[in-house]
Amino acid sequence: MNKMKGMRWWMVGLVTFGLIVNYLARNTLSVAAPTMMKDLSITTTEYSYIVVAWQICYAVMQPVAGFVLDAVGTKIGFAAFALAWSVACAGAALASGWQSMAFFRGLLGLTEAAGIPAGVKATTEWFPAKERSVAIGWFNIGSSIGALCAPPLVVWTILHGTWQMSFVVVGAIGIVWTLLWVLFYKHPRDQKRLSDAERDYILSGQDTAFQDAPGQGSVAKASWKQIVRSRNFWSIAIPRFLSEPAWQTFNAWIPLYMATERHMDLKEIAAFAWLPFLAADIGCVLGGYLSPLFHKHFKVSLFNSRKWVMTVGALSMVAPGCIGLVASPYTAIFLLCIGGFAHQVLSGALYSITSDVFGKNEVATATGLAGMSGYLGATVFTLVFGVLVKVVGYSPLFAVLAVFDVLACIVVWSLVRDKSGPNSPIKPRPSLKTA
Repeated sequence: MNKMKGMRWWMVGLVTFGLIVNYLARNTLSVAAPTMMKDLSITTTEYSYIVVAWQICYAVMQPVAGFVLDAVGTKIGFAAFALAWSVACAGAALASGWQSMAFFRGLLGLTEAAGIPAGVKATTEWFPAKERSVAIGWFNIGSSIGALCAPPLVVWTILHGTWQMSFVVVGAIGIVWTLLWVLFYKHPRDQKRLSDAERDYILSGQDTAFQDAPGQGSVAKASWKQIVRSRNFWSIAIPRFLSEPAWQTFNAWIPLYMATERHMDLKEIAAFAWLPFLAADIGCVLGGYLSPLFHKHFKVSLFNSRKWVMTVGALSMVAPGCIGLVASPYTAIFLLCIGGFAHQVLSGALYSITSDVFGKNEVATATGLAGMSGYLGATVFTLVFGVLVKVVGYSPLFAVLAVFDVLACIVVWSLVRDKSGPNSPIKPRPSLKTA
């Protein structure tokens, strides 16, 4: 069988496609919201309940999804969840009111929760540590591309059919990706098209503290209790709690903000609502390359370079916090673009830090647990947002999001520790199985 050069990049491309489908499914609601809310007589407060139903289910399921992925493997686990979220997305077309829509969105949240943990786990399997931030940056653009594609696709389906059709079309796309994943994804040890040189390059660059020791069998993963008790977990979970509300606000509220606050019609929303997510794509990729750049040119450790990247993202989030100071809707969109860029730079750095401080057999569980913290923060903020937006408007709430991201960065600098150092809270444990 012919060997393929750069197989690891083909694999991260497949993961990226999966994240595109994942985020396309979750962003279908926000773009369809103005039409759907009018058709089903849904109020702004009821819409926030629909968003919260997804967020709560997503938050609760993230650690479970991570545990399942660590237990059954990336290929089987990701495929099962992807098929389920595709069916749940299509099922939303059956909704007849806010309660039934909340039910289907809750199912979507339960099933979509595996997306990010699976992506982090796949990159941990396929990339050496020094390339991991770049790989995570590339797969993380899937979240932004999915959100970017949602406005034109959903508006097109509404203009040429109904809002219900948009959910069905996106669900069908998810089923197609699931088939591609099952056909093409393999672990490096099972990928026959992977050259011996690239396999050695990947494995030699993995975290040595968590590689299987000769004659000792595989390294056992830490339990949930060990992970949650560790300092490094909270150094990630607290920033996720503080920073995730910004991204979820962008995903769920930008089209409504443009319609109600800036008085744009459906075609203008289709023309402009995707721009913050295009900027977010740039943030994903550029953020991934910033880490090795800081490491090489500013002579900081690879681990500390992740924290400097997060600082860049947190400070840039000040821009959307100033959105209430501008009168032009186009300037407001530009500030939201800076916000999309900033958040994905910050988010990618956090995922890279997670892959640095947790081993290959626990990284999906740790990512899921931290994700639960993030989405609990997003849920609380969405409930507050749905009530206060009618009282104080959007601008003060965007300012609060900027403050949250700066605080998240401060927490990372204060708490996180390199797992290879003497203060590492989780040590590798050999399993009782022998080779």
